[in-house]
Amino acid sequence: MIYDSMLPRVCSQGGRNMGSIHGMGNPLMDIILTGTHDDLAALAAEPGTMNLVTYEEQLAVIQRCRQVSRLPGGSCANTMRAAAWITRQLQDAATALHYVGAVGCDRFGDVFADELQASGVTAELARKSTPTGSSAIVVTPDFERTMFTFLGACRELDETDLDLAAIARSSILHVTGYMWDTASQEAAARKAAAAARAAGVLVSFDVADPFVAERYGQKLRSWLPQNCDMLFANRAELQSLTGVSGPDSAILTAAQAFAPHLVMKTGADGCLVRCGAATVAVAGYRVQPRDTTGAGDSFAGGYLYGTARGWPLKRCAQLANRIAAAVVTVEGCRYDGIDPAIIQELCS
Repeated sequence: MIYDSMLPRVCSQGGRNMGSIHGMGNPLMDIILTGTHDDLAALAAEPGTMNLVTYEEQLAVIQRCRQVSRLPGGSCANTMRAAAWITRQLQDAATALHYVGAVGCDRFGDVFADELQASGVTAELARKSTPTGSSAIVVTPDFERTMFTFLGACRELDETDLDLAAIARSSILHVTGYMWDTASQEAAARKAAAAARAAGVLVSFDVADPFVAERYGQKLRSWLPQNCDMLFANRAELQSLTGVSGPDSAILTAAQAFAPHLVMKTGADGCLVRCGAATVAVAGYRVQPRDTTGAGDSFAGGYLYGTARGWPLKRCAQLANRIAAAVVTVEGCRYDGIDPAIIQELCS
């Protein structure tokens, strides 16, 4: 049964230090391109997927399609920038945002660090000899995005790059499934989560892509139950993790084996939140999309902001839906073109 009220505020053992979010992810320069489904077919890519490629393979994508813009990205960085944008609009000086990842000693690494700092996120970036990672994002006429990602220096993040004391001081640690791409990243993610839980910090995990659920499902099914407080995923990702393809209620029930607090992203329809015995469906906002890049990441940023501030879960979901709907109306995962009034309406 779907309940529309009486949801708790926070459903986890949760963080002690309200207002600080520590993100851990793959720093990537996003190269936004326009292309067609014929282009994707020629590149042997399924629309809407994330594809790991070599530098040379990514260059072929860039040469085939038309470049629109370039900006710092990667799932977790987008999430942190979304939360930072909200803090600026609300003039909230109490919410601190930190991000850890690995970049190269190159121009892309410098730009990524500078722009993340300028957005309001403290960038704690390890420098590696490998070039900074990048993602060529092809946006087709139906506004779907397909990613061709060269991970570069991202893959070299390791345990020694972590500031465990900073993680322990946070209220939330947010990690994405992309951290399972290499053994060193996975080890770093596991260590960070262990440190967070030992300090009473809420651990948030975003599956981030069906590719992650399919490729690393066995590891995640083993790791999540003991380490995750809040799980973000879309329907396809949860179906893959649980092996359940029935109604959403059955998928959510099965997924509670992985985390007590579940947030199922359902695209334009909004989301379903399951916390304990209570489930709520929160409607999305209807907009005319231009580019879906970063929609799910922005959703997580809104939800995590509300969680860090101790908001009721339904209000967290409303904010998440609103910022996700807003970001798809602009090209690329950019927040400077969004009307601040959309956030102030919800937060007044």
